Amino acid sequence: MEVAGAQAGILPLLLRHPASLRGSLSLSCGGARRSWAAAAATAEGGGGEEGRGYERVPMDTPGAYRLVDRATGRSVIVWGGTDDVSMPSPAVLSTTTRVPDRPKENGRSTSIGNFGRLKAQKVKVLARRSAHLKREDSGRISTSRFSESPSDESDEDGAYFERDRARNTRQNSRSRDDKTRGAHSLNSVLRQYRGADDLDFPGSEATSGSKRWGNISDVTFGRQNQRQKGPLDSGFFSRRSFKEIGCSEEILGALRSFGFPRPSHIQAMAYRPVLEGKSCIIGEQSGSGKTLAYLCPVVQNLRKEEVEGLHRSSPRNPRVVVLTPTAELASQVLNNCRSISKSGVPFRSMVATGGFRQKTQLESLDQELDVLIATPGRFLYLLQEGFVQLNNLRCVVLDEVDILYGEESFEQVLHQLITVAPLTTQYLFVTATLPLDIYNKVVETFPDCELIMGPGVHRTSSRLEEILVDCSGDDNEEKNPETAFSNKKSALVKIIEESPVRKTIIFCNKIETCRKVENALRRVDRKASQIKVLPFHAALDQQQRIANIKEFLNKQTADSMFLVCTDRASRGIDFANVNHVVLFDYPRDPSEYVRRVGRTARGASGNGKAFVFAVGKQVSLARRVMERNTKGHPLHDVPCV
Repeated sequence: MEVAGAQAGILPLLLRHPASLRGSLSLSCGGARRSWAAAAATAEGGGGEEGRGYERVPMDTPGAYRLVDRATGRSVIVWGGTDDVSMPSPAVLSTTTRVPDRPKENGRSTSIGNFGRLKAQKVKVLARRSAHLKREDSGRISTSRFSESPSDESDEDGAYFERDRARNTRQNSRSRDDKTRGAHSLNSVLRQYRGADDLDFPGSEATSGSKRWGNISDVTFGRQNQRQKGPLDSGFFSRRSFKEIGCSEEILGALRSFGFPRPSHIQAMAYRPVLEGKSCIIGEQSGSGKTLAYLCPVVQNLRKEEVEGLHRSSPRNPRVVVLTPTAELASQVLNNCRSISKSGVPFRSMVATGGFRQKTQLESLDQELDVLIATPGRFLYLLQEGFVQLNNLRCVVLDEVDILYGEESFEQVLHQLITVAPLTTQYLFVTATLPLDIYNKVVETFPDCELIMGPGVHRTSSRLEEILVDCSGDDNEEKNPETAFSNKKSALVKIIEESPVRKTIIFCNKIETCRKVENALRRVDRKASQIKVLPFHAALDQQQRIANIKEFLNKQTADSMFLVCTDRASRGIDFANVNHVVLFDYPRDPSEYVRRVGRTARGASGNGKAFVFAVGKQVSLARRVMERNTKGHPLHDVPCV
């Protein structure tokens, strides 16, 4: 059966609104219009139905029927809007509502055909509405396919973006909406990341239609461009209760003391599998409650074994080992353990990292021990020297596993651990970002791992406002690292003056840049009466780093505090109430971008701003990344569950 005009798209609209129709309606194929009119004329002049050459086939809709040509088998739908089943007249069948032809899509005409005596204006409105909806649907489908393209997409896509970038460079006066029309593919973002260079100025793009800060321009992504509805809009908390996901009464009491009304999404998803002793990969965005997602069920199992008399704490024999990439993250996990223990779930935990007196840590190992939290290097030393035994080991947690795999000696530590640990040991791999190469390494060693991915993995918070600051400078300005730093410093000072807040984290790629930023901030307030600068990087000893991080996290002051740091601060540390994050240097990979901006807008109701400084080709890359964030798209391919 053939239906002209908008075909299957128009017909449901017409059948759903019978009240709007006041006459007979004929839908016919444009090419067959005259033949149907001739057939109707023959029927009018002829005798019975047998002589007419076509037949009427009733349909479910009252008053609607199919008019079938007996000779060719072709048919049209005729509907008068009532139960009157009289044949349409030749005038009805021959009358047309002319609409300009539209281009063909996939070889089929999209022109609107014959609507009989239906009022022309009504037909035009219905047709326009249907065509608009159809274009929106097809646009969404093509955008989805384009944005979520696999990693092996063709070079033609890359060529498209090269042409797009060249066109934007030539037309600096065009609006930002014109330049960012459409979604950019994930692969093109990753490809440009791999080719991005901090000092590649010649490919710079001006950001038009934005505020100007002297030689600096900025454009905002976030609340102004609200994200499309998706899993991130479902809220921070799950609809399930802690009791429904399997929490014991002891754990419930501890969680109530923390003030959590319900579990977060990742906690609700991971609790039962961890409680059942399954090895799992747990991935979710920063600030989603991953630490409690694995810590609470693990501790619940320890308490259950003690009550049943199966196992008890013993010196130098931890039942749980948690490995973290930094001493600061290890201290944070220890604080969580102590908070649970003080809330009525008794168990013993300790931390073993570099930078502290070894004698003190060895003395702590001689006491009864349940949970050992350590960095890989210190753990390997304790294991090889015989200070730690793994006879009672029940669970191993690798927190921020993607960063751990980036360390040269980690795979040696993991191999040693697997060799010594009992075969029944449970392994938990926890991360905010899980690139496919890291995922493949994990499943190659642990093929029976259950993959648990939260709705926000590889995504930024929906409450984060991202502001792109183009620090490339004017076209006639000399392009070199010194001018780039000067432009960034000017932008930073402008942010401090125009948007003073309590807590700001400034990320740099190198320790040298951190020190230059520290000096620049101290010159803004030489008496240090309003600005407190706290460095946090590997050039400081560990005690100084921990002292600075504690002051930044805990101190309540009217001054503006600035934590100037490398990526060390982005590795799992839970920063509360951070107002601004400044990416002074653009991160080297998408995972690091997610971690850096994830230091603000954390938890159930956290809000924050991320100022992203970019120069040269970094500007177009940052724009693509931010556009994906505003749409709620991941910055990395997400492993399939």
